[in-house]
Amino acid sequence: MTLKVAILDDYQNVALSLADWSQLGLAAEVTVFNENLATEDEAAKALARFDVICMMRERMALPASLIDRLPDLKLIIFTGARIRVIDTDHAAAKGITVCHTYPGDSKFATPEMAWGLILACARHIPQEYERVRFGLWQQTIGTMLGGKTIGIVGLGKLGGRMAKIARAFEMNVIAWSQNLTDERAAECGAQRVDKDTLFKQSDVVSLHLVLSERSRHIVGTSEIAQMKSGAILVNTSRGPLIDEAALLEALNKGHIRAGLDVFDIEPLPQDHPLRAAPNCVLSPHLGYVTEEAYAFFHRDMVENIIAWQKGEPIRVFAAPK
Repeated sequence: MTLKVAILDDYQNVALSLADWSQLGLAAEVTVFNENLATEDEAAKALARFDVICMMRERMALPASLIDRLPDLKLIIFTGARIRVIDTDHAAAKGITVCHTYPGDSKFATPEMAWGLILACARHIPQEYERVRFGLWQQTIGTMLGGKTIGIVGLGKLGGRMAKIARAFEMNVIAWSQNLTDERAAECGAQRVDKDTLFKQSDVVSLHLVLSERSRHIVGTSEIAQMKSGAILVNTSRGPLIDEAALLEALNKGHIRAGLDVFDIEPLPQDHPLRAAPNCVLSPHLGYVTEEAYAFFHRDMVENIIAWQKGEPIRVFAAPK
């Protein structure tokens, strides 16, 4: 029988070139979806015939209601090491194996993206790029980072990397999170402060937290109101860490600037107000999107399918019950 494999959300159309899918054998039929399946009905119709679904991070959700509409599904593979958008318990209860891939080294990729957004905001690079392309010349005045203060919210692997880079810019580094210790802050070359102090003193605030109910809207009206006029708020973690309505109000008033790589809804709807908001630089969730990470992801997808076909699944996140 033919093994039908779906690769979802391959926006760059690179999945088939980054791994040797021929290893699955002549009986495998691999179908690539380059566009996001935006609704559950659309996804159910498109994916009903597939045995295996390969997902790129959290670009599409697989709730129980959608899983129930995929009668042939036997294996789900998601990239990275953790997932919030798949009902893995329900999948396992339905006899579906859920596997993950090597997480990819976002230690470098995501902080580099965050600094790209910081510099783009500080020096108005997108705006000046457009002026040069249209035959115009400089109009804006930039902000120097050296000597300024960066506040890092979440000082884990990625936040710690942010602190190291900030010191190279000769910035003052302060940090806060609910579990941050003085010892961890000192280890990263940062000073632990309370939350209010971080938002009041920082010229740049960068978020590096895992999204949970505790961290949802951890940056809201109060925190944004405390920020300095013209300060830069950067989010390369998850959109819902910021109260979107409060952020839009601040951007439209010209109170702060923002560099955003993540959003409450992704892909960002065409008519979303952030697309037209002033004082912000937007990118389409590029933090982990590197050639190196993608090569790991797709290689592991193929390895996972082969192991599962042999009855010896690897990197199992949830096993059939």
